[in-house]
Amino acid sequence: MPPTLHLDFSNPADLSRAATLLRDGGLVAFATETVYGLGANALSGAFVARIFAAKQRPSWDPLIVHLASVEQLSQVALVPEELAGRVAALADAFWPGPLTLLLPRSSAVPDAVTAGRELVGVRVPAHPAARALLAAAGVPVAAPSANLFGHTSPTTAAHVLADLDGRIDAVLDAGPTSIGVESTVLDPMQTPMVLYRPGAVTAAQLTAVTGVAVEVFVPTAEAQPASMPSPGVGIRHYAPRARLVLVEGSLSALQAALAAIHVGKIGVLLPEDWALKGDAVVQRWGRWDNPEALAARLFAGLRALDDLGVAVILCPLPEAGGIRDAIRDRLEKAARTA
Repeated sequence: MPPTLHLDFSNPADLSRAATLLRDGGLVAFATETVYGLGANALSGAFVARIFAAKQRPSWDPLIVHLASVEQLSQVALVPEELAGRVAALADAFWPGPLTLLLPRSSAVPDAVTAGRELVGVRVPAHPAARALLAAAGVPVAAPSANLFGHTSPTTAAHVLADLDGRIDAVLDAGPTSIGVESTVLDPMQTPMVLYRPGAVTAAQLTAVTGVAVEVFVPTAEAQPASMPSPGVGIRHYAPRARLVLVEGSLSALQAALAAIHVGKIGVLLPEDWALKGDAVVQRWGRWDNPEALAARLFAGLRALDDLGVAVILCPLPEAGGIRDAIRDRLEKAARTA
């Protein structure tokens, strides 16, 4: 396959070319507000299969379908009448935006998208590049993160090319993403609703809109891949090449952890307002009291330390709550050794 086309969202001709590629079966990476996604026409099983081949993604891991607008929802999902009000309330509050809903799939959705499951993940992204591309393509687009399976998610076009150059047709460059962690994934079909992946839309926000409690799904090491009910619930994911060591979030704990490690080149993902003593490669992160900034720069920071050739990455773990739950989820999965 030839090198991947590096297209510019600000160029109308490049946007049109990317949309044509998507319609005709190509693989196009594009910016969303969360991370860069790797898109294919969601209505063709053959086109969607190219995503799995390019990413080296196992077929049991389902994808999320991205829509240009809520009006497209009926093409890919069927909402039971008794839950129509709940789904409408969530869509009104959080679409366009970083919320994925698991809904009964329509007959137009191929098995490859859902890994044979009856529910399909759908969302309407908010990023102007994603919205423009989806509108121009005119088809629902299946799009997981645009990286090799299990690797750190991409938040710039350069990250996409580092993993997938020559494996996909094009990347539509729209600069760095803003949120930096993948969408919240929610099953609204149950009561309480089930939160499969935390993101920028929090459990408290979901309950406030619907009046329905949210239960957080906890995967287990014993779970078989065939039983994975949602995108984003794999036990190990988002991992850098270096070994990631997490430290409960305080400067003193991080300082002690650095002093205790004596192997190889050590990198530290360090909050901007912390001063660390010792011999380490420091990648500045964001202010510790600004979790949105920490989320936005998380994956870029891990990739930067990988590029500097460190053997171990030390990272403080924020306390739970709000978008910090998403940061903790990504770091805990990335740090698992199996």
